[in-house]
Amino acid sequence: QVQLVESGGGLVQAGGSLRLSCVASGRTFSRSAMGWFRQAPGKEREFVAAMGWSGSRTSVSDSVKGRFTASRDNAKNTVYLQMNSLKPEDTAVYYCAADEEETIVPIMPARVATYDYWGQGTQVTVSS
Repeated sequence: QVQLVESGGGLVQAGGSLRLSCVASGRTFSRSAMGWFRQAPGKEREFVAAMGWSGSRTSVSDSVKGRFTASRDNAKNTVYLQMNSLKPEDTAVYYCAADEEETIVPIMPARVATYDYWGQGTQVTVSS
């Protein structure tokens, strides 16, 4: 089983940066594919990024490509989401998720049901 705890959210002005962290517990973390999603009020949960066990390959949503970077440090049981050039439309609760059954980028990384475990989320608010 994997438990996930996100942190690093907050209030930032448009054009600013934030780095989200997600600390995982559980013996299978280093072999699990990981994903980042976000959910704005009144909207469905939206895929942001996913990566395999090594972090060398990632899949990133077109809406954040070139601005957000996903990475991981298996020695620290942590995955990161570096967010640059933030826009007001990036405002959402951000979640990390683990696909315990996959070691590489999932075949359907944007599918919520792909992932077995979810964190509680961290709020990101971007002011204009």
